[in-house]
Amino acid sequence: MEKLPLKEFKYRIDKIKELMEEKSIDVFLVYGDEYRRENLRYVSNYWPIFDRGILAIGKKIDPVLLVAPEGENLAREMSVWKDVRLIREVEPSYIPDRIDYSLAQYTTLANVLFELSRNKKPSCIGVCGIDAMPLVTYEAIKSATNGSKIENGDEVLYTMRLIKSEAEIEMLKKAWEICDIGYKAILDADIIGLTEIQAAAIGEKAARNAGAEQIVFSILCSGERTNTVVGRPTEKIIGEGEMIMAALAVQYQGYIATDEWPFVAGNKPTDKQKKFISHLIRAEEIGLKGLRGGVIAGEVVKKIKDFFHQNHLEQYDIYPPIHGNGLAEAESPYPGVNSKYEFKPGMGINFDVSLFGVPNLGSNRVEEGFIITEEGVITLSKLISGLRERFLY
Repeated sequence: MEKLPLKEFKYRIDKIKELMEEKSIDVFLVYGDEYRRENLRYVSNYWPIFDRGILAIGKKIDPVLLVAPEGENLAREMSVWKDVRLIREVEPSYIPDRIDYSLAQYTTLANVLFELSRNKKPSCIGVCGIDAMPLVTYEAIKSATNGSKIENGDEVLYTMRLIKSEAEIEMLKKAWEICDIGYKAILDADIIGLTEIQAAAIGEKAARNAGAEQIVFSILCSGERTNTVVGRPTEKIIGEGEMIMAALAVQYQGYIATDEWPFVAGNKPTDKQKKFISHLIRAEEIGLKGLRGGVIAGEVVKKIKDFFHQNHLEQYDIYPPIHGNGLAEAESPYPGVNSKYEFKPGMGINFDVSLFGVPNLGSNRVEEGFIITEEGVITLSKLISGLRERFLY
């Protein structure tokens, strides 16, 4: 299994420390939990189960990973930072009971903050993850700071995560290699007569066998159930000739790949189904041809929306066709028509071109991932890209 090298994490922490100096921040805290794992994974490689976690960063020493007792062994296994300590402030917040971990040896968040601030009360603390943490966690941090200024540090990591390093690009390539294996298993299977759950399981099993550390989600809806934006697979039986809206998102070393391709059960689409599928694929191709570093993001979005408008489909085009990729399934950049910033080399993006609620056809998407370069893009999904090219050419 490939892993990000330690030097990658050290570089990230050094960048955060530089920003701490610029902003006069004494200690920087990065929060994460089982569901909003991306920032904590980015700085520590740790991904909690059940519990929450915080990486505490001081200016002059290595970071300290703060975890709850149930996650201690997992944290020591996953974290690139070896100083792992237990604090009550990150125990599960979704149950009202205080769990009695009778053998746990705790420190406190206040003690860690004091230590990382070189044995004095910190005057300013940066916190990344305020947008994701429970109120009880934020209140615990406020209490532990004992009146220190708290600065919202969410933007620090969101900005850092925008441009992918060479090592991150390799992780994304591997994630899409796995995702392609899973998605192709669905496309190759005879799913007529299966339930949607059984059809989704074909892709999930193949992706797990190929090395996925997590199935982030499966969307699989058939027939009338495609008339939705998202949908979980159910026990509905898939019928021949039904439109299928299927997405598979898998995770590898924290990085997430998503494939989606519009198709028909039995692979014999009607003329109307072919036209619907064609509009989605041609819209993506229009956007892709104009994508490279230096291009205004909103202009690429506008080209796709203009295509839908020209084909009288604008009422079914309900959200932007591009979003970022990386440690979250959808992250920045997430441009709209009026976005004035430029795409930059190293940005990871997904085309997520969609139409929703088309009468008698339902909803569908085509989705695949890319890395922007000066000249164009690095294609991450060989499967979806190959299907698109065969369809068009």
